[in-house]
Amino acid sequence: MHFDPSSDEPAISATGIRKHFGDVRALDGVDLEVAQGTVLGVLGPNGAGKTTAIRILTTLLRADAGSARVAGLDVVDDAAALRAKIGLAGQYAAIDENLTGVENLVMVGRLYGMSRADAKVRAGELLEGFNLSDAGDRLARTYSGGMRRRLDLAAALVARPPVLFLDEPTTGLDPRSRIELWETIELLVGEGTSVMLTTQYLDEADRLADRIAVIDLGKVIAEGTAAELKSRVGGLRVEAHLADPADGDEAARALAPMSDEQPSIEGDLVRIRVASETGAIMDAVRRLDSAGVAANDISIKAPTLDDVFLTLTGRELVAAEADGDTGEHEEAAR
Repeated sequence: MHFDPSSDEPAISATGIRKHFGDVRALDGVDLEVAQGTVLGVLGPNGAGKTTAIRILTTLLRADAGSARVAGLDVVDDAAALRAKIGLAGQYAAIDENLTGVENLVMVGRLYGMSRADAKVRAGELLEGFNLSDAGDRLARTYSGGMRRRLDLAAALVARPPVLFLDEPTTGLDPRSRIELWETIELLVGEGTSVMLTTQYLDEADRLADRIAVIDLGKVIAEGTAAELKSRVGGLRVEAHLADPADGDEAARALAPMSDEQPSIEGDLVRIRVASETGAIMDAVRRLDSAGVAANDISIKAPTLDDVFLTLTGRELVAAEADGDTGEHEEAAR
């Protein structure tokens, strides 16, 4: 699946990518890199610039500045050759609802220059691999949302591309369909496919991505493994839910010696960072008991990617979604 197994060249490399739509800076100097056979998760809210980056890297849109190479080819100078080496699947299934599953995949194969016989064989392989064989002769408009998304991903793989772009592929899917799609992506990566995945789902990036780039307002504001990003938040924390919120200050004073940082108080919840999980809950119980503070629950929490985004931007990822989609910026600028 690699475009050149003997090469150390990244599957995707972008440097200084900029794109403006009128006064909107969709991308403002973005650098991205995906090593061969790995997944880069690009995490950020709507309007952050994720879809614009995908469109530039898949030759659908030209950047105002910067350069990029995908599968060893320049996205501008080698655009025609590059399209045969990449697959693209997005949050809106790009299939013809008036064709059957088989017909959709055969059509894609023919567009890639395959013979009808070879395209039909490949369609059968993909329908079986995506658990759609029983629905292959049904019109796509009869498919469920999860089935359509799987067919769309199958279509992106007809030509066996070494590099795959997935633009928020599980948006709107039910939990079971999301997990099925995750498992399919993991199998593809296990076979050597390189993937760039954009997502707003923290659990999706945590599960699938070897490395994560956090993008906000057109800039990459952090990049690393999930563990590296979480370490920036500051490690484990003890969380105590108090029986009486009025005891917050007293609880904070009791727990303060457990850390070099001061506890935080939010209503009935008191949080404090700790260096180690070992004995932390018992220590907190003893300290609160000695201070005469009752707690309904005390637990240890590891940092999440949600904590990372909140730390980096000062707001939660879900709350940021109201910024609007990059596609809207593009339409408005035309």
